[in-house]
Amino acid sequence: MSLANFHEISFPVSLALAASGGPERRTDVVTLASGAEVRNAVWAGSRRRWDVGSAVTRLDTLQAVVAFFEARRGRLHGFRFRDGLDERSCAPEGTVSALDQAIGTGDGVTNVFQLVKTYGSWQRTILKPVDGSVTVAVDGAGESASIDTATGLVTLAAPPAEGASVTAGFRFDCPVRFDTDRLDVNLEAFGAGRIVSIPLIELIG
Repeated sequence: MSLANFHEISFPVSLALAASGGPERRTDVVTLASGAEVRNAVWAGSRRRWDVGSAVTRLDTLQAVVAFFEARRGRLHGFRFRDGLDERSCAPEGTVSALDQAIGTGDGVTNVFQLVKTYGSWQRTILKPVDGSVTVAVDGAGESASIDTATGLVTLAAPPAEGASVTAGFRFDCPVRFDTDRLDVNLEAFGAGRIVSIPLIELIG
């Protein structure tokens, strides 16, 4: 699965890790006459939003972000973003292992699998794994594989046997875009410590 108008370039990781934000869901809530609620999930999954303005504390950093914004033409082109809260297949401080996430079950025919990360009963598609970070196992044994870092597809040399468990470990970026076509910067206010709002939103494939 590929994303249109996407640049395979990373937003400066040092700034990304200092951003504020997180996942958002869309739920309709109807309160009945009795006071009871009926809730319906409008979105099947979540979508993440961040603001990187809080990470911009120096003029040279601001200039670098403006240059990055211009190169992406505002909201037009997406890019990679490292979410410090959730950027690996294991726990935040854990070590990535090929056994971290189940990504498929062998059928004797299929040899291409999509990287995913499971949160309870919901699976998140991982489109932008970090180059060199992906490890794969079949029934617990390490397996060599070709990784497409632009789509998150894993290609094994041969289809796993029927019923074999295919698992993977990885680090990953989020595909995002700027959520504005305009950056308002007051240099005098910025020099006095005022934070610029620079919103980002996750791209869903």
